[in-house]
This record gives sequence, structure tokens and C-alpha cells, in this order.
Amino acid sequence: MPVEHVASARSAKPSPNAGPSFAEAVLTWAKIGLIGFGGPAGQIALMHRIIVDEKRWIDEPRFLHALNYCMLLPGPEAQQLAVYLGWLLHRTKGGLAAGILFVLPGALVMLGLSILYVLYGRLPLVEGLFFGLKAAVLAVVIDAVLRIGRRSLRNAWMVAIAGAGFVGIFFFNLPFPLIVLSAAAIGFFAARSRPDLFAGNGGHALAAATPAGNAAISTARRSAGSWLSALGIGLALWFGPTLAAAVLLGGSSTFADIGVFFSKMAVVTFGGAYAVLSYVAQQAVDDYGWLGAGEMLTGLGLAETTPGPLIMVVQFVAFLGAYRHPGPFDPMTAGILGGMLATWVTFVPCFLWIFLGAPWVERLRDRRRLNAALAAITAAVVGVILNLALWFALHVLFGRIDERWFGPVRLFVPEAMSLDAWALLVAGAAMLAMLRFKVGMLPTLAGAAVAGMALRLL
Repeated sequence: MPVEHVASARSAKPSPNAGPSFAEAVLTWAKIGLIGFGGPAGQIALMHRIIVDEKRWIDEPRFLHALNYCMLLPGPEAQQLAVYLGWLLHRTKGGLAAGILFVLPGALVMLGLSILYVLYGRLPLVEGLFFGLKAAVLAVVIDAVLRIGRRSLRNAWMVAIAGAGFVGIFFFNLPFPLIVLSAAAIGFFAARSRPDLFAGNGGHALAAATPAGNAAISTARRSAGSWLSALGIGLALWFGPTLAAAVLLGGSSTFADIGVFFSKMAVVTFGGAYAVLSYVAQQAVDDYGWLGAGEMLTGLGLAETTPGPLIMVVQFVAFLGAYRHPGPFDPMTAGILGGMLATWVTFVPCFLWIFLGAPWVERLRDRRRLNAALAAITAAVVGVILNLALWFALHVLFGRIDERWFGPVRLFVPEAMSLDAWALLVAGAAMLAMLRFKVGMLPTLAGAAVAGMALRLL
């Protein structure tokens, strides 16, 4: 959609309010946590729709500025974006509320599903529910790609960066950090000779039409003392439970292994849950023996069909690992404690990255070359999200997919006979509902879930 059309549509909206009360913001973050299906693409689009378009608490340039910074960080970028936006509105308590409520519903659901998995295995009714949701989530992700792309790709250069990002990660399996850093370098150096290519995050017309007040947004600067205090508290909270497990249960216990492994994962994994999958699978399946390869895919499927970050798959992995190696606890207690520990060490660092970095990043919002670098990152990330959508589509629609290499080029080759016609039917109906008839996400997910259960029962 052309920028001028977006600007005219936005200008017709009522003037922005002075910002939400903390109670109002908490209710909104709880809602986002409960309906945050669709992985990072869908969750980012959901936050944009509610926080920017509907509530108008944050304007478009500031939202994209925050998103660009979160894309540079290891871990779940959607949850980090929620923490950043919550911090903008109500500082530390806002960031804590947004981040916790973004994760909590999915964590509770995943814990319940993990318990059902070890107790009852595969039930047809539950399997059908997951089948329908998984097919519908494909429509949610594609809708998110279109929404973010329309707002971020403002000219041919940015489309080219998005295309290069997609080709690099899908066909050449380039590391996500390399794609991000390459895009940042292009934007940073191109801004010297062509500043118009990456000016702002939405063009002058769009920026002028978005909320200008945002009275509740924090502009506080952090002193060196408070920065060090936040660092010390964050590190203590992050590593404290793992150290306690090592002291009380021994450094070679399953719980110490879970704390150390997932703490390391929180630092070295970029690109969201899909990047985490291969890393966790290699270690958890082959080295630690916590679960089987098929169970790893089951865990990802559960995470894909629950609200919250897809990286919540780590809770399922740790639950099974502790359940099967309980140490001094009974298996169920051990599984619950192991899942909680993995969730803790995975998400606590996300708060630390935002509370330490956001004040500094906000002070640099008016630096032209930095903003150009961040805008180029956003364009590249559109290509990366498109890669996730295509990867997801292949795995939803086909039962068997071969990964083949032709020199440096990687291709995913689905086996035609493994096409799941029912999954194609449900996914196609969901896409038609959302993209053509503009049916909301929740009704679409609910309809697909009912269809999946009916198919499995019949």
C-alpha cells in the first residue's frame, strides 16, 4: 500500500490519548499473551495491530525502531519487543508486566501439554486440535509477512535487501547474525550518499500522521550506577537458580545441565525458535539423551499451536529430560521443576538485554546513519520471516521433505506423495478467511481447531 494512502487513512483516526494507565496496559498485555499465536511473525503483527493501529500508544517509527533493536538480540525477538514497548510506556514495571504476561499463558499451556504427553500420549481428539491449529497458523504467519512487508519495504532497494535476506537464509543457510550485520552495514554506509533510501521508518508523511504525543513514553536516561545495578540484579536472577541446583543436587545433575545448557542457548541463538530447533536437537537428543528426534518435532508442534514464543519448545525438552532423569524427586515433580528452570533461564536474559540497552538505543533514535542501518535490518528481517513462513508451509503440508545440497545451494524437496490434502484444505480455508474476507485471527483459529478435531474423529 502506498505511503500516502496509509498516511491519509491514519490521519482520519481520532487524536491519540495521553497514554494508557498501568492497569489498562496490563490488561492489554494479558490479552496479547493469551492470543499470541503464529510465532514471531504473527506476534509482532499482533502487537503492531493492537499497540500502534488500535490503541495508538506507540507511533510507527518508534515501534519499528524498537523492533530493529530486538532483531539484533539473541533469543525470542517478539517477547523482547513486548518488554521494550512495555518499558517505553511505564518504564521498568511496564517492561516486567509486558514480558511476563507475554510468556506466562504459553508457559502454563505448554506445561499442561507436557504433563498430558507423558501421561496419556497421543489422543485423537487432542491430535486433531493441534492439526487444525497448525494449519491455521500458516495463514496467520503469511498475513504477518504481508502486513510487515507493506509497512517496511518502501522502495526497490529495501525490497532487494528483503529478497537478499530470504535467498541468503533459505537457499544458502547463511547465519542469521551475518544477514543482520550485512543489512546494517548496507544501510549505514548507503545513508551517506543516499539518505532518502532509508530515511525514518515510515517516510515523512507517515511519521507526521502517527501519534505525536505519546505522553506516557519514558525518556529517562540511566546513570552508570543504575546501569550497573540493573546488570548485577539481572545476572543474579539469571544464574541464581542454576547455581542453587548445582550446590544442592551436584554439578552433574540433570537440573544443573538444564540450567547451564539453556543459559548458553539464550546467548548464542539468533533467529528465533527455528534456529533453536537444530541447536537444541543436536545437544538434547544426541548428547544429553533427554528425548528422541521425533519427540523434538512433537515439542515444536506443541509450541507452534500454543500462545507465546515458539522458543517455549525448550520447556517441553527440559520437562522430558528431568522427567526421565528425576534425581531425588519423583518424575512428575522433576519434570515440572526442569521445565520451569529452562523457561526461567531462557527468558530472564531477555529482560536484561532490554533494560540495559533500551535507554541507550532510545537516545540514538535521531542519528540518521544508525536509523538507516536499523531500517535496512527491518527490510532484511522481512525476508527472514518469509523464509520462516515457507519453511513452516512445507512442514505443515508435507510429511516428508528432503534437504539437498547442490554445491553451496540448499533446497528443500518435498515428496509429492506425502502431501497432506486435509492440511492443505484447512490451511487454504484459513488463508481465504483471513486474507480475502478479513476474518479475525481468533475466529479463524477456532474454526480450524474444530475442523481438525472433526477430521481426526471421522
